Amino acid sequence: MSLPIKRIDLRRYDPAKMQKLTLFETERFFCDIYCLDAGQSQSPHAHDGADKVYAVLEGTVTASVGEDEAVLGVGDAVLAPAGRPHGIRNTGPGRAAVLVFMAPHP
Repeated sequence: MSLPIKRIDLRRYDPAKMQKLTLFETERFFCDIYCLDAGQSQSPHAHDGADKVYAVLEGTVTASVGEDEAVLGVGDAVLAPAGRPHGIRNTGPGRAAVLVFMAPHP
């Protein structure tokens, strides 16, 4: 058996909308990179029964989880527990890339 290896420095940006790049996906979880140009966002939404983690790889984003908001930079991460509305927006001057992990897969 060979290991499923992917490069984690993949980035793809589109001025029209945030891009989602799937790194790994199983029936139990997914792991993506979200690429956001300045001003782009992911609308707040919730997942019943699934937790999500956002970890910033590049740039600056503002994450919202429920009523709370936090500005995150490279190396920062935040947990969005199941059932809580969450989203991110690129509030920095340049591009942002965010590693996203969610389990169980919705």
